[in-house]
Amino acid sequence: MAPVDSDCLFCRIIAGEEPSYQVMSDDCVVAVLDVRPLFPGHVLVLPRGHCETLADLPADQVGPLFGRVRLMARAVADGMDAEGTFVAMNNRVSQSVPHLHVHVVPRRRRDGLRGFFWPRTVYDGDEHASAVARTLRDAYQRAVSEDEPPTPRAAP
Repeated sequence: MAPVDSDCLFCRIIAGEEPSYQVMSDDCVVAVLDVRPLFPGHVLVLPRGHCETLADLPADQVGPLFGRVRLMARAVADGMDAEGTFVAMNNRVSQSVPHLHVHVVPRRRRDGLRGFFWPRTVYDGDEHASAVARTLRDAYQRAVSEDEPPTPRAAP
């Protein structure tokens, strides 16, 4: 996995060279609002190092990436007062930016999503996007602080 690809939009976003509405950032990932969300609160979780697909992600980074995705799913549901989330990843086909990214989308019953042909929307402006990003940052911090390691099962 290359650390940065200057031709990659997501690498430039991670480096702070392109604007984004950042939800969280740590040594493993950066999470930003999708600029064409399915619904407000649609987040992209991006590994810091450049890789195109899940198969390209080093094995030792799979757990840390999905640990953050798990927390972001909780944050998106809580922060957007959603009934649940949709978590998805494309690998090459339908991947608009060739940098691995995981979509975390707030969902509600009867929200209009059918199959995989979904209309995209836009935020009502910078204030709206900034407010949503702030709400999700706060919810992510709550998810991190409330996270408990799973209780090991006793051997049978």
